[in-house]
Amino acid sequence: MNFAWLISHPEVLLLVLAPLFFVCILLEWLARNRLPASAQYHGLEVMCNFALAAMHQLADLLSGLLIAKLYLWLFDWRLFDIQMTLVSFIVLLVAQDFCYYWFHRASHRIRWMWAAHVVHHSSENMNFSTAFRQSLMYPLAGMWLFWLPLVVIGFDPNWVVFAVLLNLGLQFFVHTQAVKSLGIIEYIFNTPSHHRVHHGRNPQYIDKNYAGVLIIWDKIFGTFEPEVATVEYGITKPVNSLNPITVTFAEWRDLLADVGDPNLRGWQKVKLLFSPPQTAGSSKKEPAEREQQA
Repeated sequence: MNFAWLISHPEVLLLVLAPLFFVCILLEWLARNRLPASAQYHGLEVMCNFALAAMHQLADLLSGLLIAKLYLWLFDWRLFDIQMTLVSFIVLLVAQDFCYYWFHRASHRIRWMWAAHVVHHSSENMNFSTAFRQSLMYPLAGMWLFWLPLVVIGFDPNWVVFAVLLNLGLQFFVHTQAVKSLGIIEYIFNTPSHHRVHHGRNPQYIDKNYAGVLIIWDKIFGTFEPEVATVEYGITKPVNSLNPITVTFAEWRDLLADVGDPNLRGWQKVKLLFSPPQTAGSSKKEPAEREQQA
């Protein structure tokens, strides 16, 4: 395998990186006695995380066949012919990270997209295996839409997909409690400290730090929050299941039940699909609101 082949088959990038991921998991597990309770590995949850990763990967591979055709069709209408050099590759990485920020922000602010993304946040633990906790529903939720501008601009679709998966691969390394702070790096890049905040259900941490690789987007657009208080991981309405099917579809079930309310008019149902989770009755409700409904 060489780099040219990898660019031609970008969908295998995460599989290529898998050995490195498992080495990190092993090292973190060996250091578990020095980590907090929320960083510990629990057999059934780890199995659930791996099952979710496998389901996600299979869904991506199958949906990728159709999405690739769309990307190639749009590439024929590109605005510029961009030759891939070191400079243009760096520009692509930064542009893709910018697009990722908005995808990630939308995934927290649009209930339809949150129904897929909530899978990643549903664990009450934070360790490297949490990074594997992904949803097979991302293609249906519309994740791929956010990379379309890069193809239209003129970046080759294979390079775009490679940049997307490289970004996701790098994000694996921020899912840990073994690293407290990275000093000056914290000012520019997403780090474990920043991402721990993102996984917190503390009121001050909800919907903060959407960064993929560069934390600068959060600082520019007002969604940055430093790690101060101890992070409480998970969502405000726990799924309470280690069954990957239940974890995947719990929020979709609740969403469809709400949309199916016969008292709602058509426009209200559409609005519900695209409203923020807090106002839609989903997994991000505040505890006090849930208690009122109990």
